[in-house]
Parts: sequence; C-alpha cells; structure tokens
Amino acid sequence: MCGIVGYIGHREAYPIVMEGLKRLEYRGYDSAGIALYDGSDIKLSKTKGKVADLEERVKEEITTEGTIGIGHTRWATHGVPNDVNSHPHYSNSGDLVIIHNGIIENYDSIKTELIKRGYVFKSDTDTEVLINLIEEVKKKQNVKLGKAVQLALNEVVGAYAIAVFDKNKPNEIVVAKLGSPLAIGIGDDEFFIASDASPFIEFTKNAIYLEDEEMAIVRRDKKIKIRKIKDDSEVNPSMQELKFNLEQIEKGGYEHFMLKEIHEQPNAIRDTYRGRLLAKEGIIRMAGIDDNIEKFLNANRIIIVACGTSWHAGLVAEYIFEDLARIPVEVEYASEFRYRNPVITEKDVVIAISQSGETADTLAAIKLAKSKGAFVFGVCNVVGSTIARETNAGAYTHAGPEIGVASTKAFTTQITVLTLIALKLAKANGSMSNSVFHHHLQELELIPEKVKEALKADEHIKKVAEIYKDAKNCLYLGRGYNFPVALEGALKLKEISYIHAEGYPAAEMKHGPIALIDEQMPVFVIATKKGHYEKVVSNIQEIKSRSGKIIGIVTTGDVDVKNVADHVIEVPETIESLTPLLTTIPLQLLSYHIAVMLEKNVDQPRNLAKSVTVE
Repeated sequence: MCGIVGYIGHREAYPIVMEGLKRLEYRGYDSAGIALYDGSDIKLSKTKGKVADLEERVKEEITTEGTIGIGHTRWATHGVPNDVNSHPHYSNSGDLVIIHNGIIENYDSIKTELIKRGYVFKSDTDTEVLINLIEEVKKKQNVKLGKAVQLALNEVVGAYAIAVFDKNKPNEIVVAKLGSPLAIGIGDDEFFIASDASPFIEFTKNAIYLEDEEMAIVRRDKKIKIRKIKDDSEVNPSMQELKFNLEQIEKGGYEHFMLKEIHEQPNAIRDTYRGRLLAKEGIIRMAGIDDNIEKFLNANRIIIVACGTSWHAGLVAEYIFEDLARIPVEVEYASEFRYRNPVITEKDVVIAISQSGETADTLAAIKLAKSKGAFVFGVCNVVGSTIARETNAGAYTHAGPEIGVASTKAFTTQITVLTLIALKLAKANGSMSNSVFHHHLQELELIPEKVKEALKADEHIKKVAEIYKDAKNCLYLGRGYNFPVALEGALKLKEISYIHAEGYPAAEMKHGPIALIDEQMPVFVIATKKGHYEKVVSNIQEIKSRSGKIIGIVTTGDVDVKNVADHVIEVPETIESLTPLLTTIPLQLLSYHIAVMLEKNVDQPRNLAKSVTVE
C-alpha cells in the first residue's frame, strides 16, 4: 500500500518525484524518502512523517540536482514507522538503492543467510533484505543489474512493485511487479515510474501497466524492454492512453479531497451511466454484459467478492439482483473467501468489486474463482488496473480519481453500475415488466439531480455534526436496501473520526444492541418512506423510550419520524432500490464534518491507506 515514484530523463528529477509523492500520499503517509543521482553519487534523504516533513528534511540534508530520482511514501508493514525503516534503502555497498511496495514473506530466512555471508542490516524491513539479496546475486553471479533483479526475484515469495538503481549503471532504472501496481509513463526520451498514473499525468498521456511477474529496464535514450521474471522471455507491452487530467486530482477549491469527492457524486454517477443508460429508448448498453449475458442468465448464482466499502456496495447489489432480476446472490469478504475452500462451479458468476482494481484479497479471490471455472466479472474504477486485466469481462465505474482514503463516490458509482447490470438482466430474463423497467430507468436518470438536492442539506448536517461530535459510540440502523448503508455510514465515521460506530439491521437492535441505548447514545436511523417504513418507525419508538438520541434520514416531507426524532435530515424521494444512492450522502457529510471538527486528518486517517495491495 506504499506509493513509489521515479523519473529518468532530461528534466530535474527532484520536483517531479516530490510532487509525485504528494499525489501518492493517499497510499501511505507514515514516512517518506527520496534518492537522487547527481551524476557521481546517490543523495538520499528520508524521514518518519509525511511528505511535507521530507521536504523540510531534504533542505537540511542533500542537494537536489540530477535527472534521475526515486521516491517512496510508506504504509508500514515490516518495521515500525521511523527514519531508519523509511525507504529508499541502500545495499551494504551503497551502490544500489531500492523503493518497494509490497511484502517479502520469506525475508527472514533470506536475511539469516545474508547475515552468514557478512551482510549487516540497519532496518527491520523486508525491503533492505531484498536489495542486499540483489547485490549478493549481482556479485556472486557477476551479472548486470537487470539480470540480478530477475534472479533475486525468483528466490522471493510475496508481493512487490520495485524500482532499483545502481550508481555504476547510471543510465537506467530496473522495475518489476508482482501483486502490487506499477505504471510506466512514456515521454520523449524520458520515463516516469509510479504506483498509479497521477504523478506524471501532466507530462504524458501514454502509459504501460506492468503485468504480474514482469520487469522492465527503463533507459532514457532507448526503447523500454519488458521481460518475464520467470523465464526471461520478452513481452510486447500494450500502451494505454490516460483518460483523466491534472484538474481531476487537485482539490478544486475544496478544503479536503473527501469533501470534493462527496460533491462530485452527481457528475460521477452521471458519468457512470453515460452512454449506457438510454432511458427514453428503454435501453441499457453494457458491452461486458451484452457479450456474456448467457453466462449471467444461466448462472446458478452470483457470488460477489469485495472488501470494505466495496463489500457494502456488494450487499446493496445482493438486494438489487435478487429483488429485480430474481437471481440468487451471495456476498463474500474476499479476505475470507480466498481461504475457506468455497464451493464454486462453472455455473457460477463471480463479480469482483474494487475501487482501485488492485486490492490484494480481491485479486486472490478472482484467481481462485477462475481456477474453479467460474466466469469472473470485474467492477472497478481504475482503467488498466490488475482486476480489469485479470477478469473475464467487466465494467468501469468512470468515477474519476478518488484520492481521499475514505471512499465516497466509489460507493455510489459501484451501486450505479451494479444497478444497471441487475436491470439489464431483469429485462432479459423477464422478471420485470416493460413498464416497471422503464420506470426504473427514468428514476435512475434522475438520481444525479436528486443527489445534488441532498447535498444542499450540508449546512444543516454541519449543525447536527456539532451536536454529536463528542460522542464516544454511535449506532446506525437500516432495513432492507438501507441496511448496507447503515454499515457504510458507521464505517465512514470510524475511518475518519475514530469514533466507535456499528451498523445493524434495525430489527436486530432488540437482539442485543438495545442494551447500549441511553441518553449518551446517538442512533442514526435510515427511515425513508420506501421499504419497511412502519417497522422502522416502531424501532425508533423503542429507542426513544430508552432516552436514545435519534437522527433520522428521512424522505422529504416526512412527518412521523420528525415527530419523534431529535433531528431529521431529508433526502428526495425515489424508488426503493435507488434509495441507497441518496441516503448515503448525509452520512458521508456527517462523518466528514465530525472529523473536521475533531481536527482529524480527513484525507489521510491514521493506519489506513487507499489501496490495500498487501494482505
């Protein structure tokens, strides 16, 4: 989950690498470092803390000249966050330097053997072991850097995206990938290396995404060479054109990326269904479904695998698929699915959901499902990501870059894509009449404007947040389609404010959680007019009779909940299956404002990273 960035070319490397680290800081922010080659030696500076701390450290420690550089922003795995464990790491000789995103699982046994051979280690990291293994192979086999990297990587177990520089071969950087993302930007006699394309988007629109078990030797004056790590066979790379621009990854006047991304949701949802949803014509066009519709229609069941917020979107999809398309669905945590020997057959369809398209557990679940013969369909946001390449077919959400660690527009755009799929299948298998189908399409087309309307409650939501910002515990309740929204609302609060919160089906409150209710317990209840409304009102009465504080998310014009709740936040009316796209908006804003009021780092909450690319 770390971020790596590198440059080799004719420009000064320092500003490119440093700006790239800032854009990748969502991937890890407990320490950072940079190494620059000034024409004669490697200059290295690193520190515990954020990229801003690194900038200050650089001013004190090194000069910044040079047209070759690599940098790293860390989410700690092996070794606590401190200056010594920060990347880059030197080899013992000081000739080689490395940055690494991933985990080397057998590092301990390799380290033991290297110590026997006289190597000394300064850090607790697996990465320092890897760079010294590369040095040992290079020295023992008397080979060039590229071959040494290849041979060394064939001895390690784990995941990695690495960039390695040798000051004795000062015209190249060697990169390699397995299980962690790595993009190479292609310029004119210059190359950019990064965990994603955001660090180099203003310099080039052309990129190559390395596949697993591929490595490349990047030289400023030559064509890039890509080879397989296992057998050294040459690979013909596929160039991709980047579709987003610099403006999309800047804050655009908002205080935080998270707030910007919350307010981007009307356009993000519209972009997700643009070209797919033709409401007036009564058509949904999705090539990934059209080309494989028999797989879905003949499936015994759909299995959805995901993690975190994407798992919550999958839970919403379970309701949508079963309710509208009458196809049985199971939703699995990818991290559990991959390890429990699940029963999967060729008659199953597996839908894998991931914002980044790089989630390690979801990727492992995909490989498991494919090995059992299942048809695997991916839903992700990042074009060219590993999940997009590993699945049999799929659909992009087209949400644009999501930089804030706490997902917002990823959730709503994933639900939008999954809704389109469910509606298309419902029409194809005859489980939905033409009139109901058309009504759903028309309502879905109106959702962006209704989200925009829901966002107008921001100032009111801020006042509610002020009242409950000091709560120590919170409950979130919902029923049916909005039970997953309750889970997602609780997750958002936990992620960015560090307040303990739990989501429950409203009816389950009586089976335990009601014991927690007192005058100190805020309870956020999703109580829209569509879906078990009277039952939810009864649950609210039960909470109120025990002095609980009720914050209701209600349909515009609601009276019954308003009469008993302490506060209500209104969202526009829509059909039941689409309510999660609206009810999640006030919960996102509540979490955001509470976290800001508590002076938390909203975009970079502690211990979290955007893309979980390690187990």
